Amino acid sequence: MKIIIKSPREIALIKKAGSILADTFDYLKVHTKSGISTLELDKLAERFIRNKGGIPTCKGYEGFPGAICISVNDTLLHGIPSRKIILKEGDIVSYDICVTYEGYIADACRTFPVGEISTEAKRLIDTAKNCFFEAVKLIKPGVHLGDISSKIHEIGTEAGYTLTEEFTGHGVGREMHEDPSVPNFGEKGTGVILKEGMVIAIEPMLNEGKVDLYIQNDGWTVKTVDGKLSAHYENTVAITKTGYEILTLEKGEELWPSKM
Repeated sequence: MKIIIKSPREIALIKKAGSILADTFDYLKVHTKSGISTLELDKLAERFIRNKGGIPTCKGYEGFPGAICISVNDTLLHGIPSRKIILKEGDIVSYDICVTYEGYIADACRTFPVGEISTEAKRLIDTAKNCFFEAVKLIKPGVHLGDISSKIHEIGTEAGYTLTEEFTGHGVGREMHEDPSVPNFGEKGTGVILKEGMVIAIEPMLNEGKVDLYIQNDGWTVKTVDGKLSAHYENTVAITKTGYEILTLEKGEELWPSKM
């Protein structure tokens, strides 16, 4: 394992990438409506990111065809944008986006409602977000990564959801996926010890039903076996001298309540 400590200059560049990314979420939120295809949303996102001076990192990554990953309802992650997938009222949709700015990458995901959604779907989305914000409060130099992972799992399972062990968060910087891995499960007091200058993507992924997943024949799209909903919430976080800084927040998100 090789964990790369970032300089203040490098973190500033990741933060700039994160600012473009957060603005992209705000832009997509306006267009997240019944009747639009995920391919059209992908094209809108790519144009917006490039106009802001960023590069959509996912485009062409290991052959991925989209500028961003768009996952609807029972797709947990890596949904390929398609003209055949049309959003409809009551859906939930996750946008998993990476932006590169001057060689440095920020990574984040949000799950949004399409119009009016069920109480159960809203609770799932809110719990994924709450998993992140409860866990991130623990971050400071000297803390074990297992403390963060354990808190995500605790919040998610206490709310009645399952969390995959097949996919994890990760370090991020010049590469989209760097060490260390950041699981959504773990034991307190174990794992990597956090240090100032580390930058990690923390991404709670919750299933409404069973934990079992499968990958479609396209080699990318990850769905729940039972067809129940999934939600995904992610931010890129820098460990600071006394705590942490979230580098991909939308305006107002810092006001998210610590308890639902």
